[in-house]
Amino acid sequence: MLKPSFIAALAAVIGLATTAFPAFAQDAGSPMPQDPGAAPVAPETPNRAPPLAMSGPGAIAVAQRIATAAGNPCRVTEANVIGQTTDRQRITYEVACAAGPGYIFVNSVPPEVRDCILLAGQAEANRAADPNADVGVQCVIPQNRDVARAVSAYAAEAGITCTVDEGAAIGRTAENTLMYEVGCDGLDGYRIEKTATGWSTTECAIVASQNSTCRFSTPEEAAATLKARLAGSAASACDVAASRYMGSTGGNRVYEAKCGAGNGFVVLFSPRFEPLNIYPCEQAQRIGGGCRLTTVAAAPQ
Repeated sequence: MLKPSFIAALAAVIGLATTAFPAFAQDAGSPMPQDPGAAPVAPETPNRAPPLAMSGPGAIAVAQRIATAAGNPCRVTEANVIGQTTDRQRITYEVACAAGPGYIFVNSVPPEVRDCILLAGQAEANRAADPNADVGVQCVIPQNRDVARAVSAYAAEAGITCTVDEGAAIGRTAENTLMYEVGCDGLDGYRIEKTATGWSTTECAIVASQNSTCRFSTPEEAAATLKARLAGSAASACDVAASRYMGSTGGNRVYEAKCGAGNGFVVLFSPRFEPLNIYPCEQAQRIGGGCRLTTVAAAPQ
């Protein structure tokens, strides 16, 4: 289920980089007009390029050569020509890969490569800002339009074990690293970032504490995640109605849980989300400012 979109706000902060594609036209092959006063000459055989494979094995072979020249890991399984200059010096292919995202390749020197997920994310952000925006060339192969499939593979690489039901590219950081949002089925989602040393992950509950929002996660999913983490603890009976990330200390994380019965807890978790300490809200006034989701009676004077 798609949650309310906040793409425009995200794009204003960490917009995706774009590069325009060249204009394309078909080679009409029309003859040049002749001087009516000139002597007639026998027609010449046009010096035409060999027929261009628009799809199928021929296009796959050329697209694979472009991928190899670009150092791209794609093992091309499908390729379609989607544009060409009149002299065929620049031919553009959309390709699907055996694993990972699809791409748009241009056989320029050096080859140009555009990630289908990034193109879709930029288009979505542009349309959110202006419904009539020209979003340029987009990927149309069905596999390439299944963004959640590719983001799910990234999430698995990052160590995320939830069932991914939605995903999107949301931009580049100030360090020019790619960032994606991962939506989880029934649980809190994540932002994941591809860094030089691997993937970094940030729970959407933490994102919310930083005055930002994950569009594929809901407060109910965040509460369900905290409820699952309380299993087997002294607060396992808490029917978590609302949750809040409060901060971290020494690598441990602190959350507030509001229970359906009207009470609440502040919980200190280990980095592996093992409950270390659990404090009823009545005893937690000095921990991170105390509970905010649960109303606590004032201490007797």
